[in-house]
Amino acid sequence: MANALLPKNLPLPPMQALGELVLSRLRHAVIAGEIARGTHLVESQLSEMFDVSRGPIRDALKQLEAEGLVESRRRGVFAIGLTSTDVDELYMIRELLEIQALRLAAKVPDGEIWASVVRNLSAMEERAAAGDPLAFARADLAFHSAIYGVAGSKRLESIWQQYEPTFAVMLELTNAEDRDLGPTCQDHIDLFTTVMAGDLERAEEMLREHLQGSRTRLSNAFSRLGND
Repeated sequence: MANALLPKNLPLPPMQALGELVLSRLRHAVIAGEIARGTHLVESQLSEMFDVSRGPIRDALKQLEAEGLVESRRRGVFAIGLTSTDVDELYMIRELLEIQALRLAAKVPDGEIWASVVRNLSAMEERAAAGDPLAFARADLAFHSAIYGVAGSKRLESIWQQYEPTFAVMLELTNAEDRDLGPTCQDHIDLFTTVMAGDLERAEEMLREHLQGSRTRLSNAFSRLGND
């Protein structure tokens, strides 16, 4: 029964602490629909599946409940995943956060503090050229997260970090929809150069368009996966 929850050909993410590894894998499985909505998540089954004690499983389920991906009921914990309404809400929140982060970051002169943004942009170009959507998705998210670092607002960055893991999975799904990662990469290059040129109004417009495009591709991915 446990084996039905997660296909064997989907490996666990490497190079993570055990608890984080279990959490990451379960998060991906719930969002991507590998664990169907309404599935009863039994600690003993998951413990056997991951070959870990119940402690990391219990901690992972608590975190996923805080993220709104599972819920506790009288008979245990059940997967609820993401509906189209959830996705709309998440992208609404992200737009509000990221536009404000962009406004704050735009006030910071070009310099060493922008180095992490530039590094991740370069990583995106390399991964796009290599046709590696998973690594591209990670660099993509790191690019956006770095903007929060430049903005210098700890509270704004803290709020984003609550949603970042969910968006990491959603980006993996949306980038998998793109046969050619080049246009998405170019969008990020254009956004960066527009900010550096001081045209904040245009940069905000570009960011909104980018997020809407990402939302649309996620809808396509969910449809393909039979998720919504």
